[in-house]
Amino acid sequence: VQLQAFGGGSVQPGGSLRLSCQASGFTLDDYDIGWFRQAPGKGREGVACISGGDGSTAYSDSVKGRFTISRDNAKNTVYLQMDGLKPEDTAKYHCVAQPPNCRAFILVPVGNYWGEGTQVTVSS
Repeated sequence: VQLQAFGGGSVQPGGSLRLSCQASGFTLDDYDIGWFRQAPGKGREGVACISGGDGSTAYSDSVKGRFTISRDNAKNTVYLQMDGLKPEDTAKYHCVAQPPNCRAFILVPVGNYWGEGTQVTVSS
């Protein structure tokens, strides 16, 4: 089982990026999938999660209204659309499979599987 996050980069404040999380070895739509971020010297922050059952979503207050998590089951991919980016969104973003549940993931971003993250840098 492997997860890989793609799509990071450098953008100016107010810009957008779309991150992708691809899996190998299992089917993403069977599981809850979350994204967390970690900036240098800071702890992990759960930012978004989508359930494997009904597709319900959860977001941290810091990104609600700006980030959107979605899944494309045909591509076995989960996306994180990030709009209205701010300098404080700068971090390395990781996707995680099989958290205890999505609400818990936002508070404590842990899960059974995660891989290398992708760096997002927001600066002018």
